Amino acid sequence: MSSLQPVRGTHDHLPEDARRHRDVVDTTRAVVALYGYQEMSTPIFEFSEVFKRTLGDTSDIVTKEMYTFEDRGGDTVTLRPEATAAVARAFISGGLQQQLPLKFFVHGPMFRYERPQKGRLRQFHQIDIELLGIAEPMGDVEIVAAGAHVLEALGVLGKTTLELNTLGDTESRDAYRAALVAYFEGHLDKLSDDSRERLTRNPLRILDSKDEGDRAVVKDAPVFADHLTEAAQDYFARVRTGLERIGVSYELNPRLVRGLDYYCHTAFEFTTTELGAQGAVIAGGRYDGLIQQMGGPPTPGIGWAGGIERLALLAAKNMDAPRPVALVPIGEAAEATAQILAAKLRHAGFAIDLGFRGGLKRRMKDANKANARVAVLMGEDELARDAATLRDLDTGEQSEVALASLEDALAPYR
Repeated sequence: MSSLQPVRGTHDHLPEDARRHRDVVDTTRAVVALYGYQEMSTPIFEFSEVFKRTLGDTSDIVTKEMYTFEDRGGDTVTLRPEATAAVARAFISGGLQQQLPLKFFVHGPMFRYERPQKGRLRQFHQIDIELLGIAEPMGDVEIVAAGAHVLEALGVLGKTTLELNTLGDTESRDAYRAALVAYFEGHLDKLSDDSRERLTRNPLRILDSKDEGDRAVVKDAPVFADHLTEAAQDYFARVRTGLERIGVSYELNPRLVRGLDYYCHTAFEFTTTELGAQGAVIAGGRYDGLIQQMGGPPTPGIGWAGGIERLALLAAKNMDAPRPVALVPIGEAAEATAQILAAKLRHAGFAIDLGFRGGLKRRMKDANKANARVAVLMGEDELARDAATLRDLDTGEQSEVALASLEDALAPYR
């Protein structure tokens, strides 16, 4: 029955998936803590206006992808499609202006009604950091550096490329918008219906179009760099110098944009070619106008979000599960001793696999299935000597160890 299957675009996190998911979150948490980011969370659903104000009434996310419904109280609420707007709302409703600057780390499920494919789901999960209250280029450098550090800690930085661009200041953006409109108006017959509609509302979003006809037109469109004010050029130069100073390499991508007006200055993505069409694993940018647009005080901000599923896929080879110590008792008396030892060793920090039934052959088979690193064999002969046999399951080497010194003997396998 279809009702007994996961909803399309969702999946269960069985132990292996859950472990890899947790590794991404735990690694990120540890890395961003080095930069002073503190963990917080927001509700999974918000009043729909939170996202309509920030993502734009005409964006694909709002018009086609949001899970929006009326609750029993008659309020229109939306399952969050991204974290930044929710964090901004929490900043405003929590009255946190006097605590600036603020550094937040968020993780959790997001929801978008998209066509599922590898690395893209309708319920997906993100890691996210946000820096509020810092308008200087050093903030941009820190945010990008933190993203690179997370990827390095996951062992995948070498599989990614940092693409960097600037969206300039308001004056730059206005000049670029005018140039884009003039260019696209000369190619109206070649634009898709969606892009012709975007031309009057948000022409920058045409640059993100996946339509092949639109892409052909976009190829020769004006670039942002030609319309930057001197101040915007200086800002971007300081960001680039900062990244170069700390050894974060990047490639300039003049077509990398953000379609909404509250974005400015630095836009960036860490992309990979190893996940098919879903190339971006971390994407971010500066959004100095967001909080004011939502009704809060003027507050600069910059941040990024990364897809946990995509990062877990990319880092799969680097996320080996911890290998336990297998206790292999033979006989009833040995089982009692093994139970005592298992409790003692677990409290000492060892991962212990203790089978529930079977003789030596069955228990060794279970130890191999658990991918145990070492087996501790206990039979009548060993117990008579208050000893156990340690067998290295990778090399096959074994030795007898006194039970009193077992914990020390197992230390290399912790």
